[in-house]
Amino acid sequence: MSSIFSTIFTPANLRFMMVGLGNTIMISIVTIALSLFFGTILALLRHFCHGRLSPISWLTGVYIEFFRCTPNILWILWIRFTIKGNPIVLAILACTLFTTAVMAEIIRGGLNGIPKGQFESAASQGFSFFQTLFYIVLPQTFKSLIPALLSQMITVIKDTSFLRVVDIAEFMRNSSVVMGSLQTAPQIITLYGFIALCYFIICFSLSCGVRYYQKKSTATART
Repeated sequence: MSSIFSTIFTPANLRFMMVGLGNTIMISIVTIALSLFFGTILALLRHFCHGRLSPISWLTGVYIEFFRCTPNILWILWIRFTIKGNPIVLAILACTLFTTAVMAEIIRGGLNGIPKGQFESAASQGFSFFQTLFYIVLPQTFKSLIPALLSQMITVIKDTSFLRVVDIAEFMRNSSVVMGSLQTAPQIITLYGFIALCYFIICFSLSCGVRYYQKKSTATART
């Protein structure tokens, strides 16, 4: 067993895989942040644009449904081979285009759960429409959507492994390069176990953090 570990986890191999893991985390964080921002805008446009502004709502709906109903890897491939630029930036762009549509639909579902009376109550207190959105409606929406948003964040982290097919230096791709130098089944199985463990630690830590936040918020609300 020690010979297996010494063959796989050499300083050079570990350094190479950790560079890939760092890229995976960086791509995931930027994608999640951008998708939350743009997804919120799309959700607001689709939810509140009515009457003369209904074409905006319709176009937003087309974008959301188009990307939600097509595979993420399709956009990774299309953008990587049709647009010239930094591979990491292109990877973030591809993941953001897809994830924004998913986030928008999640957030719109949360907006549907906010009573319309919130706007009337806020207006009676002198709040404008945008003040009501930013200070009353959106905080309630995001608080109610924490589990769904967490699930999508974890999905983004795992979906970065798709970038391997376009040779982006993320964790799965760099680990696969290391795997190419291995010769026995126990070595390959051990490396797969290491890859799974790394993904599990990241995703489970995120899950535990959000659960702690929810418990703390619930305890604060009761007091």
